Amino acid sequence: MFGGLSNWFDPDGAHSEGTTPDYRFSLANERTFLAWIRTGLALIAGGLACAQFLPPLPIARLREIIAIALLVLGGVVALRAVDHWARAERAMRLGIDLPRSRFPAILAIVVAIGALLLVASVLYRTVK
Repeated sequence: MFGGLSNWFDPDGAHSEGTTPDYRFSLANERTFLAWIRTGLALIAGGLACAQFLPPLPIARLREIIAIALLVLGGVVALRAVDHWARAERAMRLGIDLPRSRFPAILAIVVAIGALLLVASVLYRTVK
């Protein structure tokens, strides 16, 4: 039952498998979910800020590319948050290892690459 979209929208279905874990673990899982949602919202806000307030950059359409990339990344983070929450809840109920994820490392690399590209753009603009 877990692992699909139905688990995202059916809180009663999440309690149909396994045994109830210690509530502290479920609340910690929820706090992690909320932290990921805040990250997604921050990326979306950054994308909107780029689209509205960033001056035109030296490379054509770079501002729009950055804005769209941040908006898409924010949406992906939000979807990943709910998926991870459902998988972790299932693992706790079944008493199995929590799911492993490369997503935090991938997100960090993508954000770092984006920052380096912005630094290069700023340096290019100041040198020119």
